[in-house]
Amino acid sequence: MRNKIETLWVTISFCLILIGCNTVKSPKMDGYGGLLRVEQQPEGSTRRTNPFYTDRGAWVGFGIHENKTVTGFCGPYDLDGRAWLSSALLQIGTAPAGEKNLLSRDSSCYYPDRLWMRLRGEDMEVEQTLKQVSSTTAILHIKNKSSKELWTYGNLNQGQWTLAGNTLWSKLPNGELLLLSFEAGVKVTFDQGKYQAHLEKADTEIVLIHYANPITLEKALVTAKTAVEQSKTLSMQHTARWVNYISSNTRPELSMEEHRIMVKSMMTLMSNWRSAKKELKHDGVVPSHVADYFVGFWAWDSWKHAVALAQIDPALAKDQVRAMFDFQDSVGMIADCIYTDHRENNYRDSKPPLAAWAVNAIYEADHDLSFVREMYDKLVLYHEWWFRYRDHNKNGICEYGATDGTLEAAKWESGMDNAIRYDSTQMLLNEKGAWSMDQESVELSAYLELERKYLMHFAELLGVPFRGKKESYLAMDYFFDQERGYYFDRKLNGALIPCFGPEGWSPLWTGLATVPQAEAVVRVMQDTAKFASFVPFPTAALDNAKFMDRGYWRGPIWLDQVYFAIAGLRKYGYQKEADMYTKQVFERLEGLSGHGPIHENYEARTGKRLKAPHFSWSAAHLFLLYKELKTSPQKK
Repeated sequence: MRNKIETLWVTISFCLILIGCNTVKSPKMDGYGGLLRVEQQPEGSTRRTNPFYTDRGAWVGFGIHENKTVTGFCGPYDLDGRAWLSSALLQIGTAPAGEKNLLSRDSSCYYPDRLWMRLRGEDMEVEQTLKQVSSTTAILHIKNKSSKELWTYGNLNQGQWTLAGNTLWSKLPNGELLLLSFEAGVKVTFDQGKYQAHLEKADTEIVLIHYANPITLEKALVTAKTAVEQSKTLSMQHTARWVNYISSNTRPELSMEEHRIMVKSMMTLMSNWRSAKKELKHDGVVPSHVADYFVGFWAWDSWKHAVALAQIDPALAKDQVRAMFDFQDSVGMIADCIYTDHRENNYRDSKPPLAAWAVNAIYEADHDLSFVREMYDKLVLYHEWWFRYRDHNKNGICEYGATDGTLEAAKWESGMDNAIRYDSTQMLLNEKGAWSMDQESVELSAYLELERKYLMHFAELLGVPFRGKKESYLAMDYFFDQERGYYFDRKLNGALIPCFGPEGWSPLWTGLATVPQAEAVVRVMQDTAKFASFVPFPTAALDNAKFMDRGYWRGPIWLDQVYFAIAGLRKYGYQKEADMYTKQVFERLEGLSGHGPIHENYEARTGKRLKAPHFSWSAAHLFLLYKELKTSPQKK
């Protein structure tokens, strides 16, 4: 018989490794349980929109089964192939599979650094803790508080096992490798995709390896052995990483409710982290691992993710930027989005130029001048690309556009796909492969001017001459309407497009507005008939006849634009107002203060959740709002 208390470690590497050791707990983590729900129903015809537990760039995820009789975490789920590899690959039982199991789930929870589950039965209590400690390796800690023996069992949804020694391995339909390895002495039986193992010893090691990238079987086995040997250290390092994430960003003067929003934002970003795979050369963060259409990296999203990640994990922030610049073309263009298969990459359009903002945020976080040096020439080339290929009349004021001449792609390039201001827009040919809208963009001009200032700063840091213009391209009063007190796009013939949208506060966020102009814009922003809605700062003025509560960029709340608005207010000394609006966002977004996921956008007049759940750039800007809440005005 085994000892009264038995500890098993299971590493999923993938590694699933069972090895004797104590659970690593942290009060920093335990206070943040239940921020998100990861219940799943693998056998259902329609997948739940709950997020998965995944971390460190893994391409697989786990959940907690809705059926409490399932005694293991459900999964793994293939986040690239969008399919369950198993409904529950490692279940725990008091008897072999198919016989009566005395255990059932008593409780479970998702913490920032782990999934946790407790099983109970007749005079039995078993705890399981799953931690994803690397892109390939997770560790499952099983603590048996009884003298009764345990069995493990599970099955593959597709594929068959082959037994080599004491290791089961399977080549999945997508060509990736999955192994399930047991220590000598463990009796393993299998039938095609099903297996079971009897755990007779106090310490039992089981290794499950899943590699998304090509690797030899021999190397995978060596890696698994090392993971088994180091599993306790890996687990402690993983928890220490999360403790550092949280403790280094927690602001003690803020409330626990506000801390929980910050931590939920981190959890969202980290679970959307995907490692380099196939033609993606660097790690990055996808918009949402829950939405099937968001499995790549988007440029505009990437810059925003990187700004927040700079304060959480600067190394990941750098890779997020590198990932997009890996696909910069020879003339400087950055693709709209990139995927593991380059044939899906979109070069019909680019995205707004905020990469220098991201690089500057990273430099401010870790003062790594080598990264600035690495990115500088690429940033300059991208900056120059706009003026060569997106300035129709060569007046130094750029327009959004496309490579294929379609208005659809040009709207995508702006990032505001169906904004009301584009309802009458036409496309104009600049040269082969380069088209522009027939309107000059106020926020594009503001972004480019901000980028110019960053590039000048980088040149000074690096001690190199700045080859661009040292004076401003234009004053923001070109776009300012004195009568309406707001900034608007202009047609190429000079006519203003008097559509009140979030582009109008971009000169405040970039610090380019004069004080009188900023005062006028703030009056518009605080008008309850326009932008001071239940959740503040929608993407169209409330009194616009074309405003739509669920109209994507024609009314809903997008948190990047909310952040630009609030940060702009703070920059011009409206600290009290900035704090007030931040608290409205934190308190009025549906599910944010509870266990609901962070969504792509929200209804302005109700705060109801709209598009994709578990959305990264929303999380990034909630994190930034938390970090800037109750801070002094920023220098313009």
